[in-house]
Amino acid sequence: MYGGARAAATGAGEGPPGDVARRTGSPAAPVLRSALVARRTTSPDLFSAPAERERKRRAPLAERMRPTTIDEFVGQKHLLGPGRIVREMVESKTIHSLILWGPPGTGKTTLAHILAGAADADFVTFSAVLSGVRELRELVEQARDRQRLHGTATILFVDEIHRFNKAQQDAFLPHVEDGTIVLLGATTENPSFEVIAPLLSRTRVLVLESLTAEELGLVIDRTLAGSADTLGIALTITDQARTFLAEQAHGDARIALGTLEVAASFAKQRKQTTLDLPALEQALQQKALRYDKGGEEHYNVISAFIKSMRATDPDAAIYWMMRMLEAGEDPMFVARRMIIFAAEDIGNADPQALQVALAAKDAFHFVGLPEGRIPLAQAVTYLASAPKSNAALTALHGATEAVKQHGALPVPKALRNAPTALMKGLGYGANYRYPHDHAGGIVEQDCLPTELEGRRFYEPTDRGAEVEIGTRLRASRHAKGGDTPAESGTSTRDARRRD
Repeated sequence: MYGGARAAATGAGEGPPGDVARRTGSPAAPVLRSALVARRTTSPDLFSAPAERERKRRAPLAERMRPTTIDEFVGQKHLLGPGRIVREMVESKTIHSLILWGPPGTGKTTLAHILAGAADADFVTFSAVLSGVRELRELVEQARDRQRLHGTATILFVDEIHRFNKAQQDAFLPHVEDGTIVLLGATTENPSFEVIAPLLSRTRVLVLESLTAEELGLVIDRTLAGSADTLGIALTITDQARTFLAEQAHGDARIALGTLEVAASFAKQRKQTTLDLPALEQALQQKALRYDKGGEEHYNVISAFIKSMRATDPDAAIYWMMRMLEAGEDPMFVARRMIIFAAEDIGNADPQALQVALAAKDAFHFVGLPEGRIPLAQAVTYLASAPKSNAALTALHGATEAVKQHGALPVPKALRNAPTALMKGLGYGANYRYPHDHAGGIVEQDCLPTELEGRRFYEPTDRGAEVEIGTRLRASRHAKGGDTPAESGTSTRDARRRD
């Protein structure tokens, strides 16, 4: 997102201040309009230029580092890469109405500025918090005047468009439809729920993604490369501090740049030229947890996380999970470990556990940070509290060992597929007994190769849902002429051990 040249100058509006007052008859209108909308001008006049330079000098670092071209933009390669939709629009200078949906600090506003600059169009911002239908009508009238008198298109940028209600969003429709304005809406909320369907049908939704730690590192490097100008002091940063900031910004370039700006002000006061970890911790007001995603502590913490769930300790399990998340671990890594755990350590003792883990993964993917941690917390406490069984894993290992030991044993002829007369003549499928044609749906029929007849790979435990599964299997095996049913509530494994 950020990391490029400074932004183009932004002015305070179009035309003389009294223009709106004359049209509306309200003396307060000029003040209102200047507070609600701003038009970009590329050539400030003699009197406004000094004030504009001072405004830019005092602007937050994130504003001063805002890219002005597509090549300076960091991230969103799926939209800006060669042949991708945004790059095609910029190169063709043809901009269509868009809804830009993504987390904070991913470049929605910056992208809107770049698109407007590429189209050589007037760029007008419109506040979804302060503006209403009345102000929109005024802007549309001005857009028509520009189009008629100068042949200039108007790009209307509406930040937080989800804050408009249905009636307010309806007001955009005819003007987007007839091309009076090109609408660029930005939102952090799902447009499917927050933007009316008619407006969605007239726009294209582009999804922006959180910046990766690598991309944020590039933003940091570019900023510090020109820090003598942008921050008023030439600075370097240690690798540890750079990694900490890139991870703790959580994909938000604005957070990373804001933290750098605060750290730089501290460095100037202390006459320091290197930003180290303590300086970044102070600027971000967050301690760096000891957790190296590629080192020993990563494996120590994930081991403690899994073993706490296995030990049926939800308190410890959620603590270790938050240790990982607060240190910047990828939440999807945590979700994957819980999915594996649900199958490996809970299994059929609570078959619902796997569904809970999968649902938590999907919920996080849909919601994102920070709220996405809530379904992860629900899942980890559920898994840690569930009855445990590794019987399915034990069965997997046993069957794998049998395959390795005996190789590709022949499939019993009764179980073979017989789609042709030749195969039937060779005995394929002969004497196969269809369980649904027999009482209880159980038949006495060997399904393992002859060399493995009688082998038991899956032996349910006496915990959770496997109590019922074990009872059912023992009854089934007894009906087939095999084992004598063990006592109710005990597993075949336990019965064999007593023998």
